[in-house]
Amino acid sequence: MARRRHQSRIAVLQVLFEREKHPSCAPEAALARDAGELGEFDQPFAESLLEGVLLNEDDVRASVQKHAPQWPLDRMDPISRCILLIGAYELLFGNDAPQAVVMNEAIEIAKEYGTEESGKFVNGVLNAIAHGARTN
Repeated sequence: MARRRHQSRIAVLQVLFEREKHPSCAPEAALARDAGELGEFDQPFAESLLEGVLLNEDDVRASVQKHAPQWPLDRMDPISRCILLIGAYELLFGNDAPQAVVMNEAIEIAKEYGTEESGKFVNGVLNAIAHGARTN
């Protein structure tokens, strides 16, 4: 199941990235279209994750910006930004994975798909969000 969820998060990353480059794309349709390329993944989890990020996008973006004040969202590399949206959503609104799992998944995906520094950056921001979420 863990591998399927990992693939689900990558699928959502791809959709969010595509949406940044092509704002007119329909995210749900993009997820369904890309499903075959990833192999086996947890489609209900991916759909729920994508829907949650989109429905709570303003709050998620605000939290990322609050916890990375030196990095305006438009200055972040797009892959890191999309990974942070997913991770922040899971930390703030998700309740089906421990914070450590969410952060580890995001860091691993950042290392795989992002720049050389993406893993460290994602770790720092999500760690700040996780600690902030516990004290709020």
